[in-house]
Parts: sequence; structure tokens; C-alpha cells
Amino acid sequence: MKTISELLEGAAAQAVPVVRGIRDDQLSFATPCAEYDVRDLLNHLFGVVANFRLLAAKQAVDFAASPDVVSGDWRGLFDDETGALARAWAEPGAEEGVTGGMGMPARTVGLMVLGDLSVHAWDLARATGQDYRPDPDAVERMEPGLAELAPTAREMKVFGVPFPLGPGATPFERVLAVTGRDPGWRPAGR
Repeated sequence: MKTISELLEGAAAQAVPVVRGIRDDQLSFATPCAEYDVRDLLNHLFGVVANFRLLAAKQAVDFAASPDVVSGDWRGLFDDETGALARAWAEPGAEEGVTGGMGMPARTVGLMVLGDLSVHAWDLARATGQDYRPDPDAVERMEPGLAELAPTAREMKVFGVPFPLGPGATPFERVLAVTGRDPGWRPAGR
């Protein structure tokens, strides 16, 4: 079974090309996350990556802070930051015990960031007309974990109402649906 770090490396390998493929003129495009345009979602994702890197080290985090990092070489920075995230989860003890401010089992928290990285990469790809294929090992591990976390995530307003799926949905479509996303989402008018 792969470690959280190995799963994050696989998810980052799929997410980085999506972020690198976002053009500056697409930063104001709508995303499947109604409250975020592409720029806002990128800033959110940068914050998630930074905070969950700290959580791997059992440090406290501030999820309320959301600086605008979409300037300069933000595409290269994303590559660097996701690499640092995977390395943080590879440190001895990162997957053991309870994380800092969240007070949750470390493995659960690692699967949460795996889900965020994978789902938001899909959000960004859909918003900007790019292809995205999630890492299959990541999907296999995050699907049951996110389904288990879903009721709490809905109470915290992190997940939306589950999207209804028909038979034959793929595992990643089920991941998207449990977070409240329509796997068939396309931007209006494009």
C-alpha cells in the first residue's frame, strides 16, 4: 500500500500540468466551486497545500489566511509547493498520531489533502478546458475516506449536497459527487 507521500506525489504529477496550463486570461473564469473563480481557487489551493504541509509536521495552521499568490512565477511555485507537501508527508511520523490544530488522525488528514489536491485540479481543468486524469491509486484511497468524512464536511460547509449519479459511475465521479460536484459540469457559454 502506498504512503500518503507517494499518493500526493502521484496526485501532484496530475495537478501540476493543469496549473501550468492555466492562461492569465482564464483567471476570472467560473469554476465548479460557485464561490471561486480560477484565481480564487488557485489561491485557496495554494493555502491548502501550505497548511497541510504544516499539519504533516504537527504544527498549527491558519485556514482563514488566504494571500493572493497568483503573481510572478505562480505556476512554478505550485510545482515547488506540491513537492514540499509530498516531502513533508514523507517525514518520519507524519502519518502517525494526531495532527496539530485539527485534532484528527494524521492519515485521515493526509487523505483530506489528497482529496483537495485531486478534486481542485479537476475543478481547474474543467474551468479552463483542460483534460485531467486523476491518479488511480489516489482515487482508490480517497474514495472511501471522503465518503466517510462527507457528513462532517457538509456540516462544516466544505462539501455540498451529494450529486446524484446513475449506475456505471467511475470511482472519481463518485468522489466528485460525494463532494457535491456534478461530474458533467461545464462552464456556461463555453
